Amino acid sequence: MSIIRQATMTGAEGIVHSLEIEGISKVFCVPGESYLPVLDAIYETNSIDLISTRHESGASFMAEGYAKATRKPGVVMATRGVGAANLSIGVHTAFQDSTPMVVFLGQVDSHFLGREGFQEVDLVQFFKPIAKWSVEITHASRVPELVQRAFRIAQSGRPGPVIVSLPEDMLKQEAHLVFSNPVNRPAPSPSHQEINSVAACLQEGKRPLIIAGGGIKSAYAEDELLAFAEKYQIPVMAAFRRHDVFPNNHELYVGHLGLGTNAEVLETVRQADAIIALGTRLSEVTTQDYSIISNKQTLIHIDIDASILGSVFPPEIGIVADMKAALSALLKLELPSYSRDWANTRRRHYEKASHLELKVDQELIDNSQVMAHLQKALPEDAILTNDAGNFASWLHTFYQFRKKRTYIGPTSGAMGYGMPAALGAKLAFPGKTVVSLSGDGGFMMTIQELETAVRYQIPIISIVFNNQMYGTIRMHQEIHFPNRISGTELGTVQFSQLAKSMGADGFFVNSMADFKYVFNKALKNNRPTVIEVPMDKEQITISRTITQLRTR
Repeated sequence: MSIIRQATMTGAEGIVHSLEIEGISKVFCVPGESYLPVLDAIYETNSIDLISTRHESGASFMAEGYAKATRKPGVVMATRGVGAANLSIGVHTAFQDSTPMVVFLGQVDSHFLGREGFQEVDLVQFFKPIAKWSVEITHASRVPELVQRAFRIAQSGRPGPVIVSLPEDMLKQEAHLVFSNPVNRPAPSPSHQEINSVAACLQEGKRPLIIAGGGIKSAYAEDELLAFAEKYQIPVMAAFRRHDVFPNNHELYVGHLGLGTNAEVLETVRQADAIIALGTRLSEVTTQDYSIISNKQTLIHIDIDASILGSVFPPEIGIVADMKAALSALLKLELPSYSRDWANTRRRHYEKASHLELKVDQELIDNSQVMAHLQKALPEDAILTNDAGNFASWLHTFYQFRKKRTYIGPTSGAMGYGMPAALGAKLAFPGKTVVSLSGDGGFMMTIQELETAVRYQIPIISIVFNNQMYGTIRMHQEIHFPNRISGTELGTVQFSQLAKSMGADGFFVNSMADFKYVFNKALKNNRPTVIEVPMDKEQITISRTITQLRTR
């Protein structure tokens, strides 16, 4: 171990110094008395910005979005059981989305533990099912060791959230603390034998397909993926909500595997005779309820986490490796390129399914035309985030992500995610345009973070598609229980006026002309902005109306 500093300090001071060593510059929180010493130690440093939010769920979503944007651990803090419970949705999102996050939670005084003290929850056990690791620091002297371990676990292997519980008395204890160098993220390489087995396997197929997931993004391996696909002319599909893993306008990109994916796009997976799954856990959504991959296909699965391999589909070849290292090794293979006929055919099906034109003379506003204008008006490096909801299918189907690191969405399907995640992304990249897309149901869940955006002058643009219902649930309700509406109707909310009341800009648009004018104005204003778009209640999905669902 290389010691870089040792000194006598409190547990709270040791935590903040550990954050500085790890290069953490942003910490998100709702303040609480249980960890006031940590807040005070942050006050003493100039290297960490504290972002105080209006609700712990918003804080955790911001940290998760910030981590997705930077690919570095997001750090969030909250108090004891009540704050911890509120932010748990962000922990679950980070767990399912493989996002590195370190969560510091104030805990009751260690002398009171086990007595059901004020707001006491066994935080280690509470988070155990949805965190990579949970630990309670009981002695100040162990702060450097355990905090560094938390950062190592959060980033190593499949990234994810780690929970650190901080008993209040420990934060005030003084101890001799020994600090070492910051964590280096391990990047294991495949063996020569494994790479040769992939080569032998690929020579047998005629219709290979790459399914690329978040592991590509975590490893900064987008360029290697592009080079690999181009070298052998293999078509690429993006796993659920990993759109920006491969340029969507590239001739080898053949679609996104998500909710409501076009049937012809899904047919690409079914027709492939060899599937190369890279950095994806082949989730329920990506594989359409585990239905589109069969034992008649050859599966080559490469992931940094051994537990992923074979967890849903047994691979012909399973390799544990970092995606950048794996693709770098695969690029050294000398295989003949595949016929372009296969890739060209599947690309044409994707282009047909995603084709959309901006209609110059259209007055009536609709979601498709909103997407067409976003495609035209936004710079290619703009970052888009989205909430959960049916409105997102228009984004997933029609918007093309042409640059890496331009999309942030919750594979966990968490509502309320889009706008706070956009705040985190904007703080990560202040110079980029950041736009969030939400439905009225999800936006209302974290709308209070608009005040955070105003207070910290974080100029994001939030587009709210308002159909006064929980649209996704209503869709399923009409499929399984047609004409029996129960719990899915919502009331009228004037989101544009709510935005104005918090000091943001707010607009309600009735036509495409209005939307174009307001959106272009928002791009120039450099202020937090909400644009409310009325959504046709009848048009519940891209391809179905409520009436059509009822009559199926």
